[in-house]
Amino acid sequence: MSDRLWSAEEVADFLGVTVETLYHWRKRRSGPPAARVGRHLRYNPTKVRAWVDQREAA
Repeated sequence: MSDRLWSAEEVADFLGVTVETLYHWRKRRSGPPAARVGRHLRYNPTKVRAWVDQREAA
C-alpha cells in the first residue's frame, strides 16, 4: 500500500459525496479524520476505510 495521503477530492470520490459534504462533516466532527498539511486537508486512506467500516458496523 502506498503511503500517499488522499486529497479531499479523492476522498469525496471514494465515498461518493461532494467535497462540500466532507467539509460539512469536518465542521460537525462527524466525518473521516483529516490532517492539515499546509493549507490543504489530507486523509490517510487506512483511516478513511476504518471510518467507513465503523459506520457499517453501527
